[in-house]
Amino acid sequence: MSDLPLGVLDLVPISSGSTAAAALRNSIDLAREAERLGYARYWFAEHHLNPGVAGTSPAVVLALTAAATSTIRLGSGAVQLGHRTALSTVEEFGLIDALHPGRLDLGLGRSGGRPPAEKAPAPTAPPVADGRTPGGLLIPPPFSFAHLLGSPRVSLQRKLLMLPGAESQDYAEQIDDILALLAGSYRSPEGVEAHVVPGEGADVHVWILGSSGGQSAEAAGARGLRFAANYHVSPATVLEAVDGYRSSFRPSEFLDKPYVTVSADVVVAEDDATARELATGYGLWVRSIRTAEGAIEFPTPGEARAHVWSDEDRALVRDGVDTQFVGSPAHVADRLEQLQEATGADELLITTITHDHADRVRSYRLLAEEWRRRH
Repeated sequence: MSDLPLGVLDLVPISSGSTAAAALRNSIDLAREAERLGYARYWFAEHHLNPGVAGTSPAVVLALTAAATSTIRLGSGAVQLGHRTALSTVEEFGLIDALHPGRLDLGLGRSGGRPPAEKAPAPTAPPVADGRTPGGLLIPPPFSFAHLLGSPRVSLQRKLLMLPGAESQDYAEQIDDILALLAGSYRSPEGVEAHVVPGEGADVHVWILGSSGGQSAEAAGARGLRFAANYHVSPATVLEAVDGYRSSFRPSEFLDKPYVTVSADVVVAEDDATARELATGYGLWVRSIRTAEGAIEFPTPGEARAHVWSDEDRALVRDGVDTQFVGSPAHVADRLEQLQEATGADELLITTITHDHADRVRSYRLLAEEWRRRH
């Protein structure tokens, strides 16, 4: 697309009044369109027990999408390693790579069955005065996810994802096992070899996803892997995340210098007013996630306006709503350039949700056209 590529992050959202099957068909259609528009990669997230999200298994959706596209890179954003093994992960992606070689990004994340994370280290990025970087990017106050980690629904998810009595492997060790299985160099502590067929030797790019400068950023940097930072999930800590990754980076067989993509939630329309209307449901959707209800089916603007907002509700979603990039192609492209300047990102990863599929496709098309003019 340009010297600053854009990618797509898709949660496979289900719109109110629709179905999971329709959401899946829409995502495959959007992937085809993203390929035609020149987006660099198309990633699927992994979420569970969410009424409004159909993307429960990245590998399955990737296999379906790989068969419907031909050139765009496809990946997970991210496989949740907390309830998986290194072997099952490499086997799944090895199967897809066997039929669609050289197109896969294996994005790895810490969540999913893993117990609540340890406290993250103190931020290493320079403090940002009055909530904005010198280039104008909003860095809101931190949002605490502690209440989510202790919620009954999240506890149930952990119970259902894990086999009885199972414990999550140490994350860094799990990454090392995945890399060794892909490379064909795995040895057990007793010296026994393991070879994954298909999977060993697969031309797969491994990425680590993270929202802070903690273990994920450090693991990616220390192993010389690609890193994805989540501005759309935790905008308060995006600078900490990229700084922690770069501070930990060591050249490797994969990369000789750090490589970062940063995500942003975006809605684009022909003009600012239309875009704001299309984005009306976003706040209510974020509220459903942060109250631990699970993501609701994405509402129409009218359904969203019918919600009676409390001060507590507004505080719960403020950082997400304030950091969503909504507007005309020029306005949103300006905001994305601020994000790139503040983070030094090598790529940007765009996630867009609207109630109507046609509006979502149009948003990606308008952004791609504007981005191509600029870059």
